[in-house]
Amino acid sequence: MTPTAGNRLDDAPLSRFHKKLALYSSGGPFLDGYVLSIIGVAMTQITPQLDLSDSAQGLIGASALIGIFLGAFLGGWLTDRFGRQLLYTIDLIAIIVCSVAQFWASDPVWLFVLRLLIGMAVGADYPIATSLLAEFTPRRFRGPLLGGLVVMWFVGAATAYIVGEILLSAGDDGWRWMLASAALPATIIVLLRHGTPESPRWLANKGRAEEAEAVLKQVYGPDVTIADLPDEAEQRENVDIKAILRSGYGGRMLYISVFWTCSIVPLFAIYAFGPKILDALQLEGGLANIGEAMITVMFLIGCVIALLGVNRMGRRPLVIHSFVWSGLALLLLGIFPDAPSGVIMTLFALYAVIIGGTQILQWIYPNELFPTEVRGSAVGLASSASRIGAAVGTYLVPLALTSWGVGGTMLAAAAISLLGAVVSVFWAPETRGMALHEAAALTPRRDKPVGRPANA
Repeated sequence: MTPTAGNRLDDAPLSRFHKKLALYSSGGPFLDGYVLSIIGVAMTQITPQLDLSDSAQGLIGASALIGIFLGAFLGGWLTDRFGRQLLYTIDLIAIIVCSVAQFWASDPVWLFVLRLLIGMAVGADYPIATSLLAEFTPRRFRGPLLGGLVVMWFVGAATAYIVGEILLSAGDDGWRWMLASAALPATIIVLLRHGTPESPRWLANKGRAEEAEAVLKQVYGPDVTIADLPDEAEQRENVDIKAILRSGYGGRMLYISVFWTCSIVPLFAIYAFGPKILDALQLEGGLANIGEAMITVMFLIGCVIALLGVNRMGRRPLVIHSFVWSGLALLLLGIFPDAPSGVIMTLFALYAVIIGGTQILQWIYPNELFPTEVRGSAVGLASSASRIGAAVGTYLVPLALTSWGVGGTMLAAAAISLLGAVVSVFWAPETRGMALHEAAALTPRRDKPVGRPANA
């Protein structure tokens, strides 16, 4: 059959350009995982040197998350207003400057402020990079490529633990080198991103048809024209960012925010204070650090498995099963905190593998469920909302460990995961196999039938 307008791009093969764009876009999640994880190792030196209380530890641990809350919404608004390409490198330059400045931090307040700014830049990158990737990627590859960004979060986290362990031997200033080290990968990513074209969907939406067509020809070939872009006109009424919460998109925004929060609160708490939690579970010293590294590998494996299954299984079943079984693993950790170390590590590993489904969907769902003109703002708003809970949860971890013990802390984490499962049963949509404009429509429709689910 002759492809309809939009199908020509939605059903295009995966090109070298798409692969490079996915790689460059993964720099933000890598830095997020690195920045949020390196602080967990650095805290072992920062706490005694700066004489931090439990409350101060929580604030510094949560500072980047608070920054992500602020930066994600601001970055989303800016990327919808001024474009994806302009901000694609500016945000990373801010990470470089603030990371280097951490080397000279001399008190908790200064360190908190710098990590807050770094978090803002990291948060701004999410709606920028994911919107750009979603708007270029053909439907068949959209889920795996967007979900693959989360894999790089765990690569960044694993790298942070390796670098942290190496720099611990650098003496009392080891933590300073750890925190400043994020500037190196950020610089590499800035150089790689230089020259990335603007999203043709955004350009067309802003009435810049000639520029949009030039980008289309550059990426897809000389015979592609502006007519090959899907018509999203029917979605433009009443979907400005101010109207999201009172329009049909309000329900979608609520679900994305709740699902995302339930997914990351236990995970971020584990990463920010992983060694401390494992130590409380009687895995002491080097064994705790080895355990944290092993859990990171399991997170990676879980995300890869979820990526391989997201198109075959579908978004809705994947998110529900991921929440249910990972929540049960945390529940058992809470009920049996004094179990043998082998059992504890097995349960942590199970949680890490199974939670991969919710992790990859954090970037698939938000980009699929909102139209081009507010995609960046919607992703930023959802990311900001989720970080409120993550920041509060991270701040409360050291206090919870002191007040409730590790068993009670794990039970609270289990309750959050199981809440995510309940919410998903009622609200999780299915967008497998839809073109981007179809998935974003309030009344889902398809331009043409899709084939077997495996190829959706």
